Amino acid sequence: MATAAEDGMVLLDFWVSPFGQRCRIALAEKGVDYEYKEENLSDKSPLLLKMNPIHKKIPVLIHHGKPICESLIIVQYIDEIWSNNPLLPSDPYERAKARFWADFVDKKVYECGTRLWKLKGEAREEDRKDMIKILKLLEGELGDKKYSGGETFGFVDVALVPFTTWFHTYEICGNFSIEKECPKLVAWAKRCMERESVSKSLHDSHKVHEFVGYLKRLFGLE
Repeated sequence: MATAAEDGMVLLDFWVSPFGQRCRIALAEKGVDYEYKEENLSDKSPLLLKMNPIHKKIPVLIHHGKPICESLIIVQYIDEIWSNNPLLPSDPYERAKARFWADFVDKKVYECGTRLWKLKGEAREEDRKDMIKILKLLEGELGDKKYSGGETFGFVDVALVPFTTWFHTYEICGNFSIEKECPKLVAWAKRCMERESVSKSLHDSHKVHEFVGYLKRLFGLE
């Protein structure tokens, strides 16, 4: 296992961020040691502002003093630098498919999930329907496979699994059961949680829900 000192590896992150958790999972899958630096997003560090001056967001992976930003780009970088336990398929078409579904997660799951806990009334009801459709599409793509890529834990799994700890919040806000609507997807999430790289990178869903409660109070949504 490489050490943080040897590889000059620092991850600027925030504990509950599903985007940062992707990076943690990928680094754990590769067996790469790194220094974790927790950011205060209401008072961002000079290092974060220096390393990501465009978006000023976490996560940022700093490797030998050079910043890599945006979670899916970071995960792909990690996969390219460390060839063991590959996350992306070797076949170009399968690799393109994996990138498509990871992008789908970014554009659909995150945005819909955020609306779900922010909105009220009819708007929330519409968003609940949208979330169910999105999750059913993901379940359909998963099918009967163990992981997104078949028998091997891979890129799409890394992209999606951090959001599973938000499922509890989505269910409460939307008043629906993901296990009832998408049982295969929930079974996949449980399989992923059996992996040490995942279980040690994610937080309890009730802790996530408490954090969302804090955000709702902060934004005056309660």
